[in-house]
Amino acid sequence: MIATLDALYTAASSIKGRSAVKLFLRDLLTPSERIMLGRRIIIARMLIAGKSYDAVGKELHVGNGTISRVHRWLLDQFPGFENAIKEMEKEFELRKRRGPLISYAYMKRKYPLHFLLFPEPKKRR
Repeated sequence: MIATLDALYTAASSIKGRSAVKLFLRDLLTPSERIMLGRRIIIARMLIAGKSYDAVGKELHVGNGTISRVHRWLLDQFPGFENAIKEMEKEFELRKRRGPLISYAYMKRKYPLHFLLFPEPKKRR
């Protein structure tokens, strides 16, 4: 069992970048498993923000059993879940301050035919 968990942790920690993680989780988990994990993370965020069980349950349509399980994980002496939530909040705050990340190169990849009508911008030296 230790070798199995080590393989999972090593595979997960070796992935770099959001899109690679997204592909890994898509291939590893079923759609319902991904939704359940995402929902647990959202529940944890809401509980950390001070929302009540009732408010969480109404907003996410989850039962008190699911909410209390996540709450117990947050109260345990194992900080992994809460540390992940804190890091995630930092990332969301950075995204909010940064604004949308749309570059010329991104637009050209997304809409290649549109760029047949427009010349390349002059390169800065």
